[in-house]
Amino acid sequence: MDSKFSFLPRVINGGIAGIVGVTCVFPIDLIKTRLQNQQPGPGGQLYYKSLPDCALKTFRNEGFFGMYKGSGVNLLLITPEKAIKLVGNDFFRHILRTDSGKLTLPREVVSGGGAGMCQIIITTPMELLKIQLQDAGRSSQIDLGATNLNNSSTVSAKPVPRLSATRIALNLLRERGILGLYQGCGATALRDVTFSAIYFPLFAHLNALGKKREGSEQTVFYHSFISGCIAGCTASLSVNPIDVVKTRLQTLHKGAGEQHYNGIIDCFRTVMAQEGPRAFLKGALCRILVIAPLFGIAQTVYYLGVAEFLLGMKQP
Repeated sequence: MDSKFSFLPRVINGGIAGIVGVTCVFPIDLIKTRLQNQQPGPGGQLYYKSLPDCALKTFRNEGFFGMYKGSGVNLLLITPEKAIKLVGNDFFRHILRTDSGKLTLPREVVSGGGAGMCQIIITTPMELLKIQLQDAGRSSQIDLGATNLNNSSTVSAKPVPRLSATRIALNLLRERGILGLYQGCGATALRDVTFSAIYFPLFAHLNALGKKREGSEQTVFYHSFISGCIAGCTASLSVNPIDVVKTRLQTLHKGAGEQHYNGIIDCFRTVMAQEGPRAFLKGALCRILVIAPLFGIAQTVYYLGVAEFLLGMKQP
């Protein structure tokens, strides 16, 4: 490994980038989870009619802090997750360069996909725990055996259960062992590898078009932000059908009468048969509103060189 690649500042920058990004967009991510998880009742009725409706009902029923359910585990694990993702991509791009220093498009795709594969060791349990906390306020209220979601028999007045990531994790470990924390791992890998294989090459090419900072090889921060937003928007929309499947497979406690699934293929088939192709776009707008600024912020922070400044190192 030559002196041009240093792990420590990249790991620190990746962690800071993840924390800043998640803090800004987490409430939208919670809404995305609830929209993706909800299933139509016998008459096709839905509890949440739209993104604003979901946000309003969540805020009204659970308050401001209800919008941040699951954020604790996300903030705790987002540091290693984003560090693995961003540093992994940089590492694979570094070792896959040709002798002339070039990186072909297929190698860029492999680099991004490799980074996505590496991150699932952290992403899978993080997403599993986060989804239980995010969806508890929805699933506890839903009863699809009722005929009308506007009736009190369908949306109960039950108090929202008080859960913690620690309690959920310990129960899973006790009942299913370490593999219990990796439910939905296949769908998570499929989503993250595909996302990263699209996102990182697209970001690299968009970012390369920008103006360079004076005395540096890095692009000006605002162009990195815009490039991250565009690449994040494109990649997130592309993998949204997989994300819907992943969310449903990782939801341990369904609302009364809601469908359960036996794996990725069964989930795809069942959702297509019962809800149609439009169901795979559930939460797509929320996911774009989460991922685009999240990666725009993350890439900006990552390339600003905060860690280099703190460590007294020269920025690349």
